[in-house]
Amino acid sequence: MKDLCKLLTFMSLLVLSFNVQAAEEKLLNEGWHFVLKDVPQAKEKFFDDSAWRILNLPHDWAFEQGYSADGAQKDKGGYACGGVGWYRKAIKLDKKSVAEGKRLFLAFDAAYMNSEVWINGHYLGKRPYGYISFEYEITPYVIDGENMVSVRIDNSLEPSARWYHGCGIYGNVYLKITNAVRLATGSVFVTTPMVTSEKAVVKVICKPDMLKEYKKVSVDYIILSPVGKKVGLLKNVVLNQKKAVQEITVDKPQLWDIDTPHLYSLVTKLKIDGEVVDETVTCFGIRHVEWRTETGFWLNGKNVKLRGVCEHLEGGPVGAAWTENLIRWKVKLLKEMGCNSIRTAHNPQLPVFYDICDEEGMLVMDEVFDGWSTKAPFDYGNQAFAGWWERDLRDWVRRDRNHPSVIIYSVGNETRGDVASELVKVCHEEDDTRLVTSGHSGSDFMDILGVNGHSEKKGFILNYKPGKKAFVGTETPHTWQVRGYYRTQTWYRDGYPNKRQDPFEIPDLCETEIFNYDWAPASKWTNRKQHFNSSYDNAVVRINARQNMAYLRDLPWYSGSYRWTGFDYLGEAGYVHGGWPFRAFMGGVLDMAGFKKDHFYLYQSEWTSSPMVHLLPHWTHPDMKRGTKVPVQTYTTGEEVELFFNGRSLGKQRKGTKWEDMACTWMVPWEPGVVEAVSYRNGEEIARTSQKTVFVPEKLGIWKEESCLTGKRDDLHVITIAQQSTDGTLYPYGENRVYFHLKGKAKVFSAENGNPVDVEVNWNAKSKCTFWGLLRTFVRCDGDKKAVLHAGAILGDKRLKMSSEVGIDVCAIEVLSGELKSGVKYDIYYTVDGTEPSVGTIKYTKPFAVKDGMTVKAVVFLKGVELFRMEEKFGKEEGIYWSDGSESKTESRGIQAEMCESKGMKELAIAVGFEGKSYLSTTADRASLSFYQENDGSNRNVSFVVAFMPMTENAILRVFNNGKEVGKRVLKIGEQDIAKWQEVTFKIPFYSGANQIEVVVEGEPGNAIDWVDLVE
Repeated sequence: MKDLCKLLTFMSLLVLSFNVQAAEEKLLNEGWHFVLKDVPQAKEKFFDDSAWRILNLPHDWAFEQGYSADGAQKDKGGYACGGVGWYRKAIKLDKKSVAEGKRLFLAFDAAYMNSEVWINGHYLGKRPYGYISFEYEITPYVIDGENMVSVRIDNSLEPSARWYHGCGIYGNVYLKITNAVRLATGSVFVTTPMVTSEKAVVKVICKPDMLKEYKKVSVDYIILSPVGKKVGLLKNVVLNQKKAVQEITVDKPQLWDIDTPHLYSLVTKLKIDGEVVDETVTCFGIRHVEWRTETGFWLNGKNVKLRGVCEHLEGGPVGAAWTENLIRWKVKLLKEMGCNSIRTAHNPQLPVFYDICDEEGMLVMDEVFDGWSTKAPFDYGNQAFAGWWERDLRDWVRRDRNHPSVIIYSVGNETRGDVASELVKVCHEEDDTRLVTSGHSGSDFMDILGVNGHSEKKGFILNYKPGKKAFVGTETPHTWQVRGYYRTQTWYRDGYPNKRQDPFEIPDLCETEIFNYDWAPASKWTNRKQHFNSSYDNAVVRINARQNMAYLRDLPWYSGSYRWTGFDYLGEAGYVHGGWPFRAFMGGVLDMAGFKKDHFYLYQSEWTSSPMVHLLPHWTHPDMKRGTKVPVQTYTTGEEVELFFNGRSLGKQRKGTKWEDMACTWMVPWEPGVVEAVSYRNGEEIARTSQKTVFVPEKLGIWKEESCLTGKRDDLHVITIAQQSTDGTLYPYGENRVYFHLKGKAKVFSAENGNPVDVEVNWNAKSKCTFWGLLRTFVRCDGDKKAVLHAGAILGDKRLKMSSEVGIDVCAIEVLSGELKSGVKYDIYYTVDGTEPSVGTIKYTKPFAVKDGMTVKAVVFLKGVELFRMEEKFGKEEGIYWSDGSESKTESRGIQAEMCESKGMKELAIAVGFEGKSYLSTTADRASLSFYQENDGSNRNVSFVVAFMPMTENAILRVFNNGKEVGKRVLKIGEQDIAKWQEVTFKIPFYSGANQIEVVVEGEPGNAIDWVDLVE
């Protein structure tokens, strides 16, 4: 989008024949040398880095390294690594670039975290925050010829965030060459204080970067329309004390809004003694924003409900190394769902993200900090906030304040501190046109009342009365679901009813649970949290998606709702999902691969009007008795839906406006067949869809997604692979491994299936299992028009539950064009006895039967050249776990000790009577365990229970919260109670926002803790 603005501006200026002498900007993303270790000597110019790896930016070494149970980021960061890395790049400069009167700068979009930069051995500085853009002037240290940039990134202290963070230089790096007087980032500030359909006033504030005073400094302003036509001109504006404030009128303005995001360009020409010394192009939108207490958010005189999602920058498919085309792909998917706003939870995103939101008409709640003090053990709040917050805050506002998509600033998330008032003050000083909010942080000081999960409580929604501030639900609702997984019983994270959570009632869909499968048997879970969540709208904290949408729609004061989240994301794997092997948080409407969950279509049915109908669940149920009544639901933008089963109409249902009527529901006795839904509007069919029983996967489907390609070398092509029946119906339990071969100048940068317990490395994958039948590859082909992706799999029901038939399929697609290569002839040979296949073994011609425990191996040739070897095991102990519903599940209280951070303790499982898989036993006279718990409500006291087993007659338990001792118990144990589990209860304060709770055990080694629990 910025490129488009610049192109239109350049073309227009050619016509206008202006003398342009803009700064030169060079992208420095290619050819960096990298090593993942600390090499202090690497700061020196002539250090030998020839043995280092050569790579292009953006780069995330944590993503490349993958996951491990002892990963430094721990459960908070999805068990990824940390560490220290160095980058080096030689920059060749000519005499013209380093001539007298020239200034040079190195600019970084983002680097996580504690980045330090040198040029030719000269230290330039450090930026601790991993989500801020920054630059350094290098003018005094460069020479004509080769110059060496060295960058050290330090993630040695982990976890440094409450969710996954990338490691390294994950944003663009630029070299900027300017004249002595320049227009730095943020030096031009454009607002539109008065907007009508007839005219708009464009206010421009300009403050150039000058090293000394000049007698005659002036600026020219040119405003260009969205099609590049000159619509405003103001020349020779004299700067007063380095700053100029001017207003320019634009007649008949084309307004920027959600549906028609018209973008204007402001060309600012900086002149000294009449000569142009710098020029910048600022894209902006003409629009008017207002927040009203009684009626919420208004855009251009229209009351607009903020239909939002919270969205982390990092994600599953590429870690933090998001390219421009993938960010656009992500934003367009959310827009397709009907989302019109994104909260950048809980930190700034890459600069290009805001450019894309400007172009796509996506509103942004721009959030800068997670906390103002420690929330993760070594986060920014712990390491640097006190000394850096003001500089980072000012740089952030100046960077983002010209984006029309940014409608409000958020300065914190579930945190607290007197600094709140200072944060708001600084935002107003840098931008007096936008209001400030937070996610349940320092609310008394905010312009807008932003409330996280507390705002989805029944009492809050039903009893809230508008006060002096407008309200926005900054993090609501919280619903969790795994794509393609179903349960008919309602699940609440904290049970129902729960006084503390004050949840809404959600009826069960059936009297008993009819689905009995999961990723593993409960006996193998580490704790009770380690289950998948239902894709019906019935897995919640306090409120389901339909109830929340209805209140958002109907309550005038409810300005907006930002659901947690848009996409699933890496990290926070222990807090809700029990930890390893869970790597991700499953709150999204799209999974980590970008596949749409049923909730995507639910929101689409309420937030859009385009014809659509969606049907759930799928109709393949291997262990289901015929006649079992299955809740079949439809989501549609139509007025009514007719359901057919095996060609017979089951009647029409009219969609209602009440939450329980948003989904039309039929109870359909199960038997194999086809369920079809037809949607009508005004009596006319507008859409239809179906679900069909598929007994076994028979082929691979492959196609290219809309990739939002820019034509740049770092574009990633999104290719989907699906396990299907012969007619193209998805096999919903598909989990066979798919193997890849790329012909041409291309590589599979990543393969992601969305499975939250798949801890294989995604980067440069040679193969990957599908998850519930689907898999995505993210391919970089560097412009090779002939690059072809070949994909193959040994297909079958891994557990042999529905069929013992196995087939082998290979398919191919041209990466750039997306054209299927249907005529390719492969030679496939296989074995079933565990031996390696070759040309001399069985040649594959048609599907064949296998027995329990068999391993099928295959080799694929194309024109005599081997592409890949494949392997798949089948049997009763393979794949998805199916239960008869009678087994007892592992129910353990609270948080298992082994899932906490600990010191001076070891994991054991030799005592009797413990819950879960193990417990922690002390190995020192002073041992401790700690865990993190958020409170999105108010300060209050709670009961804190420790399941403790003493091994000596005297022991002391101490409890700390956020570093302050809040409880102590001296235990004098009788001989009869030694080596027996007991529950020790404390009353402790539970603070609003972050709670870092620590239990200290003092006494002889051998005492044990099984679990801890917060109870109200």
